Amino acid sequence: MSKGRFRVRAGVRDWLIAVGVAAALLVTGLSMQHSATGLGLLGYVLLAVGGLALAAGRRAPVAVLAVTGLCAVGYQAAGFDVAAVAFLFAVYAAMRAGHRIVTVAVSVAVLAALPLAALASGMHDTGEAFAQARGALQIAWLIAAGAAGEALRQAEQRADEAERTREETARRRADEERLHIARELHDSLTHQISVIKVQSEAAVHVARKRGEPVPEALLAIREAGREASRELRATLEALRDDDTTPPHGLDHIPELVERVGKTGVRATLTIQGQGRQHDVPAAVGRTVYRIVQESLTNIARHADATTASVHIDYRADAVALRVDDNGKATPDTSPVPGIGLLGMRERVTALGGRLRAAPRDEGGFTVRAELPVLPMARAS
Repeated sequence: MSKGRFRVRAGVRDWLIAVGVAAALLVTGLSMQHSATGLGLLGYVLLAVGGLALAAGRRAPVAVLAVTGLCAVGYQAAGFDVAAVAFLFAVYAAMRAGHRIVTVAVSVAVLAALPLAALASGMHDTGEAFAQARGALQIAWLIAAGAAGEALRQAEQRADEAERTREETARRRADEERLHIARELHDSLTHQISVIKVQSEAAVHVARKRGEPVPEALLAIREAGREASRELRATLEALRDDDTTPPHGLDHIPELVERVGKTGVRATLTIQGQGRQHDVPAAVGRTVYRIVQESLTNIARHADATTASVHIDYRADAVALRVDDNGKATPDTSPVPGIGLLGMRERVTALGGRLRAAPRDEGGFTVRAELPVLPMARAS
C-alpha cells in the first residue's frame, strides 16, 4: 500500500513539473508579443504541449523525448525564441531510464534541426539563425541534463544491487542458522530417541519370546519412540531441504488415522472433493496434517474416546477440516489451552484461516479448521 501511495505522489509531482514548465514557456512566449493568429497560435500550442508532455516522462521517456524535441523545433520555426527547457527535462528523464543511445541520437537531431527552424522562421541570416539556436538550447546544458540523468540511473542501480546483496546475505544467514539447528537437533536428540526406541523394541521382543503379556505402557513407549524417530527425521529433512520436499502433508493423513486405530480408537477418514487436492499449497497441506496429528494424539491420550472421525473437504477456495470424537468432554467443560492447541491456532492464523476447538453438544470434542487456498496462501 505504501508503494501505491508513492506512485500517486510521483504522478502528482510529474504533473506539477509539467504544468510549471508549460506555464514558464507560455509566459516567455507571451512576453514576445506574437500575433494571435496563424503561426502565433501554433507556437503557443507547441509551447504548452512541450511542457505538458513531461507528465508522461516516467512512463514513456523516449516518446516524451521525441515530442518535446519536435515541439522545440516547431515553435522555433514559428518565430518563438524560447529556450527548449522541456526538451532538457526529457533528456534527463530518458537518460535516467537508461535510453542512452536513443537520447544522444535525438539530441543530435534536435541540435541540427534548431538552426534550420530558426531560418524557416524568416531569419535569412545564417549566422543569426545559429546564434538564436544556441540561445534556445545551449549544448552545455544538454550535456549537463544527460549527465545528471545517467548519474542518477547508476546510483539507483547501485542501490538496487545493494538491496539484492542484503537480501542474499539474509537468506544465506537464515540457511546457515537452519543447518545449525538441524545439527543441534541431530546431536542432542537422535541418540536418546534411538536408545528409547531400541530398548522398547527389545523389551517387547523379549516379553513375547517368553510368552508373557506385553504391558500396554511398554507398547505405547515403543510406538512413541517410533513416532518420535519419524518426526525427528522428517524435521531434520525439512530443515536441511528448506521445505523443497515437504516430509508430511495430505498424503500422509491416512497413515495417521490407521495408526490411531491401533491404540483402540475406531477411527474413520472421509474425504470430499479429492480432485482438488493437487491445488492445495504445500504450507496448507502441512498445516492440515499437523492439526489431524495433534487432534488424534489428544484423542488417544486424553479423550477416553472409542471413536474418532476425520473429515476433509477440498473446496474451490479453501480446505475444510473437522476432527470429532465421542470422548468425555461435555459442553459445560472448557478446553485447557495447551501447547498443542496453541500451536494449531498459530499455524491456522498464519495462513489466514479459522480454527474452532471446543466440546460438542452431543458429547466429545471437535476441532474444525478452514484454510484458504487463494494465491496469498499459495505464496506461503
